[in-house]
Amino acid sequence: MAEQLTGAQIIVRMLKKMNVDVIFGYPGGSIMPVFDELYKEKYNVIIVRHEQAATHAADAYYRTTGKPGVVIVTSGPGATNTVTGLATAALDSIPMICISGQVPTSMIGNDAFQEADVSGITAPITKHNYLIKDPGKIAETLNNAFYIAMTGRPGPVVIDVPKDMQTATVEYIEPGEASMRSYKPVTEGNEKQIAKAAELINEATRPLFYTGGGIIIADAEKELTEIITKTNIPITQTLLGLGGVPARIPQFIGMLGMHGTAYANYAVQECDLLIAVGARFDDRITGRMKDFAPHATIIHVDIDPANISKSVEVDIPIVGDAKNVLKMMIKHVKKRTDLDDWWARIQEYKEKHPLVYDTGSEIIKPQMVIAELSKLTDDDAIITTEVGQHQMWVAQYYDFQKPRRLCTSGGLGTMGYGFPAAVGAKIANPKQLVINIAGDGSIQMNIQEMGTIANYHIGVKNLILNNGYLGMVRQWQELFFDRRYSAVMLTHHHNQELKSVPAHRDTDALKDYLPDFMKLAEAYNVRGIRCTKQSEVIPALKEMIKDPDEPMIVEMRIAPEENVMPMVPAGAALHEMLLA
Repeated sequence: MAEQLTGAQIIVRMLKKMNVDVIFGYPGGSIMPVFDELYKEKYNVIIVRHEQAATHAADAYYRTTGKPGVVIVTSGPGATNTVTGLATAALDSIPMICISGQVPTSMIGNDAFQEADVSGITAPITKHNYLIKDPGKIAETLNNAFYIAMTGRPGPVVIDVPKDMQTATVEYIEPGEASMRSYKPVTEGNEKQIAKAAELINEATRPLFYTGGGIIIADAEKELTEIITKTNIPITQTLLGLGGVPARIPQFIGMLGMHGTAYANYAVQECDLLIAVGARFDDRITGRMKDFAPHATIIHVDIDPANISKSVEVDIPIVGDAKNVLKMMIKHVKKRTDLDDWWARIQEYKEKHPLVYDTGSEIIKPQMVIAELSKLTDDDAIITTEVGQHQMWVAQYYDFQKPRRLCTSGGLGTMGYGFPAAVGAKIANPKQLVINIAGDGSIQMNIQEMGTIANYHIGVKNLILNNGYLGMVRQWQELFFDRRYSAVMLTHHHNQELKSVPAHRDTDALKDYLPDFMKLAEAYNVRGIRCTKQSEVIPALKEMIKDPDEPMIVEMRIAPEENVMPMVPAGAALHEMLLA
């Protein structure tokens, strides 16, 4: 006799089949049958303090392991609270399975308690979504959901399961290998196009590689490093591409784009061949589109054909998985020993416009904090970030030597991402040092996850660079809005009226800052350290990293009006950047 299971039991059975070992979630009425089965099966369920945090934790679980994260939430507000995390994952091509409870099928459309049209809401921000209407299709749906999420250009998939579908009993049929007639991603790359691209790479006088998060997703860092070292071609990377080659190889010239290095941006503007792999030419990278890489023939390798020539017209399109394409390309490219003039030009820019910051006083400079952290951790911690100035300082001053060591929101720019992402990263990598680098604004977006790390004793370090502002917005207001600091001061009640705080280049401006992060640490029974001068920074960092399993808050009272430089203003071309 065939095995009879409830829909909830089938869901848990399929999660086991997919080797899911941890779930991030939050229970509620419409998903209780599933949580009951998880309890019976002794599943490792991390209950966060907000559903958005569950999605960011699952997101970082994938970014650091390559295994898809799973989120389970209830209907209505439980499901709608996942929207920001789903959109974050979608824009950064992060696979995730989000299972949401739903009101019983007979109540759908009746404005029932905690009902929301989850399929309609999430359709624009997911790779695919499902509403279960037949309990007999639950196993097949989960099987296909994992396949869709992980293949091609990865992305989040939502499965909305009405409560009566969870309790109904049906025959369980073990699904085979997922296969969908309408969905067949191309992964190999066209050999003729690859050979043509290699020919150009062999002949160009000013070639430049530009790579993105697709390298990390494809696990193509070995192939990328091999082709770079073989050809001796300079490489610049996007924020999400950092770690795709070791930051200290001589060919790496830093991140490009709005806050990229001056020498990377100038190299883009002067190259005669741009080889883009696993990157999508987003506006933060290109600056003024019509003046991006004006002298370059462009090769574009991407697994998603919709990305090719979407923003920038390319000359040699190659649809395929980055790892597969680079493997084939390596066979065709030659060792280059004739790029001395090109390298001399880049070196000239490096010497003329290095990344610099002043350490001539006791005021803490955020760049110094990140640079020292990079040295002290031997560039091998998992770093998560919130979004803002601190995120860009991490990109500029932390040397990522390995892939899957950086978790940050690139496409959506989600404040509040970093702390729950650090939770997911630490759960996935329990022996690894995990540090969330935050601003005082961003950290408060999901500060409730202090409860999660305290409850499970998760060894996440929150390194807060506190400048008393929503720093990136303040920087724009300083540079382009005549220092009209509207709604960005987190230390003063009259944001609409004042142009600057008293002693605005002095950390005294932060003496009455709320919340008191040290008292917050005490409230959650974790250790807190505060630094107010530069000489305290290195001892505090050493104390922070001493025990990877101890949750901590380390607050750095940094120079309030420090800016991220270089900076490409909105509407400007890369070579028109503002320099330090």
